[in-house]
Amino acid sequence: MIFIVVKFRVRPELVDDWPFLVGPFTEATRAESGNISFEWFRSLDEPNLYLLVEAFRDGEAGRVHVESDHFKSAIARMPQWLRETPEIVNVETPTNGWSRMGEMQVEPSD
Repeated sequence: MIFIVVKFRVRPELVDDWPFLVGPFTEATRAESGNISFEWFRSLDEPNLYLLVEAFRDGEAGRVHVESDHFKSAIARMPQWLRETPEIVNVETPTNGWSRMGEMQVEPSD
């Protein structure tokens, strides 16, 4: 599995619009057959910072993603919305998706 976390520092005047701005890119990526997860999170400490946590089945799924029209379109449009170049961590893991946390167990609730 390819696991990626990207930090996006958004221009202050656009920070509340960010989910709308990246909405089409998000929807298209989630529809890719090799996508496992594609989730946005906003920092509690730095209001202009969004984190993208994404996972793809394997290197081939990652390649298909970066060669897609929606990826190319997003890469072309995003710089105008950002304060700086995003930071990224990209690793390949031997797992294929999310696992349960071993250090904590939670009883299911309604």
